[in-house]
Amino acid sequence: MHNGLIIFLIFLFILAILGTFFALKQEERKMKKYEEEGDTIADQLSRSLEYESVSLKSNVRTQIWIYSITITLALLAFFIYLF
Repeated sequence: MHNGLIIFLIFLFILAILGTFFALKQEERKMKKYEEEGDTIADQLSRSLEYESVSLKSNVRTQIWIYSITITLALLAFFIYLF
C-alpha cells in the first residue's frame, strides 16, 4: 500500500505540473499572437488593463481548480492509507 500511495501522489504531482504548463502555454500563444500582429504602446496599455481585470477570472480560477483537486485527491489517498 505504501508504494501505491507514493506512485499515486507522484502521478497527481505530475498532473498538477502539466496543468500549470498548459495554462502557461496559453499565455505564451497570446503573446506570440500579439507580436505577430504588431505591438504599440497603446495596445500594450489596453492589454495590461484588460489582463488585470480578466486574469483573476480566468487564470487564477484555473490554477485554483488544478491545485484544489490535486490537494483533495492527495489528502483522500493519505486518509485511505491511514485507515
